Amino acid sequence: MYRFLLTPRWWGINLFVVLAIPFCVFMGTWQLGRFEDRVQTHDAAEKQPAPGSRPAKPIDELLPVDTVTSGRPATATGRYADQFLVPGRKLDDKSGFYVLNMLRTDSGKALPVVRGWLPGKPGGTAVPPAPTGEVTVTGDLQASENAGTTGADTAGGLPDGQLGMISAASLINLVPYDVYDAWVTLQDTGAGAGAGDTAVGALRPVPAAQAQGTGLDLKAFQNLGYTGEWFVFAGFVLFMWFRLVRREAEAARDLQLGLVAEEETEEQARTEADSEAGAGTEAATGKDAVGSGAV
Repeated sequence: MYRFLLTPRWWGINLFVVLAIPFCVFMGTWQLGRFEDRVQTHDAAEKQPAPGSRPAKPIDELLPVDTVTSGRPATATGRYADQFLVPGRKLDDKSGFYVLNMLRTDSGKALPVVRGWLPGKPGGTAVPPAPTGEVTVTGDLQASENAGTTGADTAGGLPDGQLGMISAASLINLVPYDVYDAWVTLQDTGAGAGAGDTAVGALRPVPAAQAQGTGLDLKAFQNLGYTGEWFVFAGFVLFMWFRLVRREAEAARDLQLGLVAEEETEEQARTEADSEAGAGTEAATGKDAVGSGAV
């Protein structure tokens, strides 16, 4: 009764099922692994000590910035050089801007240092001058910003002296020296200031941000959702295969009992099998496009 499984048409259907199910299981397992990695990274970040409770280390010992070193206090010694204002940054739901200065170190590289935050817009608020002479700063280490960073401006067209995104890639075109692929935010906005420099107190410290990829954000739950979809689709392919086999077996049995003509049975079975197999192939194509977009 099941000899039809060895026909050329059924070889094609069987091959599709044999390839599709392991592929769906693999993709579902991969998406589940991505979700578990995000959960573990989130748990590790939650267990990290508060930034201020960890000892400060020289900037070169903490690079490159990762989920472990992000937020760690870093120290650097040098002289302040170019200054940039970073507009469109909020603090306590108030609009303002960062005051960023390049700290030229003895190594020749410059470290972007966010000295603090001021309310208002650049040009409309007086900016306290940076300390002069050699200073040693201690700030919470942060990774270079990217287009997904909250408040980052990638559109360009900002006036001279303003910066839309704090990153080495943005700064390297604005200053004639090498730049660290990281930045620090000072929690003591008066660090290195002279005793008579009372204006520095107007700067408010910018809290260190959580390292990217360490939170249970929408992408994490997208991975979990795609996991379920891939496993459901694997079950759907198997269900459709059993359904096709059952229909063809019933048609073969009816033919043996003489209930239908052979030509009618073959044509009906071929039409149903081809239409349902085609529907499964279209669903697989749509799932490939959706699943490949999750990271």
